Amino acid sequence: MAYGDQIYVTRPFLEMEGIYEHHGIDCGDGTVIHYSKRPEEATVLQTSIEAFAQGRTIQTRDYATSYIADSVVSRARSRIDERKYNLLFNNCEHFATWCKTGVSSSRQVREFAPIVANMQPESVEREVFQSLQGKPGAAQLLEGALADIKLSWDELQPQYNEAVRELSAWEAVAQKAVASGRDDLARAALHKKRTNRKKAERLKPQLDRLAELTEKLVRDRGQLLR
Repeated sequence: MAYGDQIYVTRPFLEMEGIYEHHGIDCGDGTVIHYSKRPEEATVLQTSIEAFAQGRTIQTRDYATSYIADSVVSRARSRIDERKYNLLFNNCEHFATWCKTGVSSSRQVREFAPIVANMQPESVEREVFQSLQGKPGAAQLLEGALADIKLSWDELQPQYNEAVRELSAWEAVAQKAVASGRDDLARAALHKKRTNRKKAERLKPQLDRLAELTEKLVRDRGQLLR
């Protein structure tokens, strides 16, 4: 890693390793500019690299093209004290990627919902309870987990609903095309219908697992908080 690099460490989601990446910009002097999760509010701060890493291995995100190092650090410094953190639209990765490339993007947001949704509810619940049981602030941590799961649901459900609507719409188009003798249009419409059906069939089990996981955590929360 070097001056102007986008660096990150892997942090746990509910202490399950390898789920969440925390990103920042290396200032080259032993400090990092990043969205720091202060108790009161997430804020863009320049902190020591030790505070950023929290004992974890630091990795570097590389790009084919990016701003020169001076510009990257200048862009990061221009946002110090910003308090506009949003998990889906302005998280630490959005910030660091914008500093580096000018594009506000978060790969892990795009990947988070499928990761959580594809995990077996029993496995996730077991990991959650083993991680939090008997720990101070367990209730607040559990509420945070439920909020993150809801964000995953909110990411997936509109995609599923749209796929179902499109499936029905293209079925209607195909029927009209057949009635009009337009076999070419019918074939194209049926292809669109199949594509959306596959998308809906892929998303539905993920939504079902998220719903089951939420139900389990809410139902069994009393065991955790004893």
